[in-house]
Amino acid sequence: MAAPSSGSLRSYILGRLAFAPVFLFLLLTMLFILLRVAPGDPVAAALGDRVSAEQLDIRREAAGLNDPLLVQYGRYLGNVVQGDLGTPITDPRSVTQIVADLFPATFELTMFAMIVAVLVGIIVGALGARHRDGLFDVGGRLFGILIYAAPVFWLGILAQLLFANRWGLFPTGNRVSARITFDDPTGFYLLDGILTGNSQLFWNALEHLVLPGMTLGLVISGVFIRMVRVNMLQTLRSDYVEAAMARGIPERKVVFRHAFRNALVPVVTIMGLQFALLLGGAILTETTFSWPGLGQALVEYINTRDYAAVQGIVTFFAILVVAVSLLIDIINGLVDPRVRY
Repeated sequence: MAAPSSGSLRSYILGRLAFAPVFLFLLLTMLFILLRVAPGDPVAAALGDRVSAEQLDIRREAAGLNDPLLVQYGRYLGNVVQGDLGTPITDPRSVTQIVADLFPATFELTMFAMIVAVLVGIIVGALGARHRDGLFDVGGRLFGILIYAAPVFWLGILAQLLFANRWGLFPTGNRVSARITFDDPTGFYLLDGILTGNSQLFWNALEHLVLPGMTLGLVISGVFIRMVRVNMLQTLRSDYVEAAMARGIPERKVVFRHAFRNALVPVVTIMGLQFALLLGGAILTETTFSWPGLGQALVEYINTRDYAAVQGIVTFFAILVVAVSLLIDIINGLVDPRVRY
């Protein structure tokens, strides 16, 4: 019986690997079309009156905007395949270099927020299901609904007013204090603090990360709270849980060793779906907390109407979302045999 199961898992993974490029192709096509139907000349919109008409024509020609749309589309896809995300109009750096410089900040924020969301979701959801319709359960459900509906920028401003300005517990923004001197070989400040043995950098970077990471993580935690609670309740009503209790196994052991583990399987699935929301929330969070990541840079390029930079950064986000979704699908197939049938 092991061979069919193994073959089914292999077919499932190969199917996901085959569909991932198709999904990415559709995303990139939609991105290209949406940016091209935007009104106005992107070069003139970005540079305005700062250069002459002749210079504008030279910039358009260099950017390939005078070519037919099909030619531009083919060149865009070809460059993406080669790892070239384009060249901004208002920045001398390539988009690839911008991503390399700023992505570590966005990655640290996103991962910290994901850890907060999962931990809060698991704890509140599992305990709420364990004490169904009790005070903790009602409060947890209400918290999940309200926190998910709250705008992330509003929560960020509120957190700054309370924890930074009034109580002085955390900094209001940025990744690290200006007084800190350090080496950053990887760009990930927490990791750099560990690798270089700079404890001051590590704790200072963590201190700056708490407010934006908690804000973004708590917003996303509302989904995990509901998912964990619902699946925990379904698992507690399953036959094998009732049979275990009938055999005299202690309730605490049945709940947290058997029911809790199986209730966490769907959480792996929605982690991939929430990753895209985390990136979207990171854009607002980075702007609110002056966090120097890709989200804040994207907002700045949108304000300056640098469509070439916007296209490159959003392309990177699209590739990242597809890659993470593929990874989550594969992990889900490994831990849950039901998804293969």
